[in-house]
Amino acid sequence: MATEGFEAESLERASFEYAAHPARVLFGSGTASRVGDEVRRLGGTRVLLLAGHSVSAAVEHLCSTLGPLLAARFDGAAMHTPVEVTEKALGVLREAQADCLVALGGGSTTGLSKALALRTDLPQIILPTTYAGSEVTPVLGETSDGRKVTTSSAAVLPETVIYDVELSRGLPLGLTVTSAVNALAHAVEALYSPQANPIIDSLALDAIARTARALPLIAGGDTGPASGGSGGFDPRADLLRAAWFAGTCLGGAGMGLHHKLCHVLGGSFGLPHAETHTVILPHAMAYNAPAALQAMRRIAEALGVEDAPSGLFDLIASVGGPTSLQALGLAETDLPHAAQLVAAQSYPNPRELTVSGIESLLRDAWHGLRPAPSSLRGVADSGPASAMPDSSSLTEQVVASFDHAPDPRVRQLITSLVWHLHAFAVENELTQGEWQHAIDFLTRTGQICSDTRQELVLLSDTLGVSSVVDLLANSRTPGATPSAVLGPFYVEGPPETQQGADISGGLPGIPLWTDVRVLGAQDRPLGGAIVDVWQSNQDGFYDVQLPDLDGPVLRARFRTDEEGRLRFWSILPSPYPIPDDGPVGAMLAAVGRHPYRAPHLHFMISAPGHRRLVTQLFVAGGEYLDSDTVFGVKEALIVDFAERHGPTPDGREVAGAWRSVEFTFRLAPDAS
Repeated sequence: MATEGFEAESLERASFEYAAHPARVLFGSGTASRVGDEVRRLGGTRVLLLAGHSVSAAVEHLCSTLGPLLAARFDGAAMHTPVEVTEKALGVLREAQADCLVALGGGSTTGLSKALALRTDLPQIILPTTYAGSEVTPVLGETSDGRKVTTSSAAVLPETVIYDVELSRGLPLGLTVTSAVNALAHAVEALYSPQANPIIDSLALDAIARTARALPLIAGGDTGPASGGSGGFDPRADLLRAAWFAGTCLGGAGMGLHHKLCHVLGGSFGLPHAETHTVILPHAMAYNAPAALQAMRRIAEALGVEDAPSGLFDLIASVGGPTSLQALGLAETDLPHAAQLVAAQSYPNPRELTVSGIESLLRDAWHGLRPAPSSLRGVADSGPASAMPDSSSLTEQVVASFDHAPDPRVRQLITSLVWHLHAFAVENELTQGEWQHAIDFLTRTGQICSDTRQELVLLSDTLGVSSVVDLLANSRTPGATPSAVLGPFYVEGPPETQQGADISGGLPGIPLWTDVRVLGAQDRPLGGAIVDVWQSNQDGFYDVQLPDLDGPVLRARFRTDEEGRLRFWSILPSPYPIPDDGPVGAMLAAVGRHPYRAPHLHFMISAPGHRRLVTQLFVAGGEYLDSDTVFGVKEALIVDFAERHGPTPDGREVAGAWRSVEFTFRLAPDAS
């Protein structure tokens, strides 16, 4: 249930309580060398060192630094701090008569140290090697009999935390991302906790901003000042400081739905701790967003995005973090049981918890779906409540109807479409007449389509959707020639034509000599590549628009020679209007847009082992390059169609001026 005391509409707190958790922190580079001094400062003489094999190099250095202070070592720490592991470590501790704990590692090692301190009251020195942040929290989660139980006690707080940036310098990217997002979860949930206060707010927002800045740099290979990639900025140091601040937030404010979900999934289903936090956090935020509007707005600002849940999901995906519970090994059949376990206990959370709501959240996380932006979830950004009827339950009912779609991708696409359509209707208070007009428009658009006219493609082109899909699908291979929209006038199976031919069919226009090459990887010539070419005449019409023409004109299929070269004659492309006598033309007229395309020549190039390239070459200096009505122009595709006089490359006699264009197409390898 939602807890009284949440301040969903204001984070400016006139009065508050803040309990600081005292701890000594040594932060810097090389600070691990001071561990011996810290042991002696605490009165320790016999150290139990807790450290795993994954940090073997650092362990050897630490053992050398401790020298005779080292009494024993235990390397069996495990995720979720199983009580049986703690009992084994207790046996080693007692046998060694240890009087001080030193823990080197991530959250599992820190958790074991806390569990031992809770049972023995021995002083602790923690040296984190990841970014989990649990070293500064009074929270301990232990697992017994498949159930994880959380304890909060000052007795588990370490006396000293040594943050040595060098200990995390070589942390693999995957572990860097998941442990950093694990810490980020502390900061996020602290912002809408009932115990939140201005001190916690400041630490949380600082931690979020540092994490959002550092992760992309590290994913891009920036390891700090020595790499020369960030002008002296050290992203590893920033992540370590963010972990410290985020952990402090967890110690000073209660946690909500996100942490409960992760404890259940980890303790009852055995999912990995940090990875589960990483997958769940964007979805838990999306669930709570309607009841924590200002918190989400501030998180979005710190992340540098428009919407906090979807923006965080995008950040995680962009740096290679996990986004799916399915990939972590959770069975889809476990989702209902997990939802029941989470909803069975009452604890502070901004939004009321329901089994169906939590199961829907988990199902989205299981499929790895991107949370819909808040405006598409029906979450108002600000302002008084509207008198408009609440349609959110209807939208959720429609979305839930697709829960059992056998293909996850189909489910993702159709549910996202429903969110967008419903949100569009609500945000614009769509009237019955307007919606009927839209249906009529789409009906007429479909009815005008034929074998020679594709009005739906034209609609997609003029709305920019074709160019967006093209950008997403074909612009991720550096070095390859940019693609462009196919357009509505391509015809399958154009006539096979010999190199050097004239495809103009005698139509009037300025003669154009085209000389292009097709290359693959390492600029290897692609001989035998199939190249389809098509264009309009000088009046702006394609052959399929001119019924009086006898056969295909200004379109052909060629094959490149052994050098990957293709040469042919045509005419200079001209700017032209798209067909504007149908629904699309009426739409353009209604919004005051012109229907013209910049002058261009179409190419479709296919070669074995390479991705098919659909693109266009635009005439430099041509009209409408900056306002092409289908948004198809790309800077790299604007080419000089040079004016020539005199002899031609193949000896053809041309009266007056002619043009020539030269270009090299580079195809991307076919990853499939």
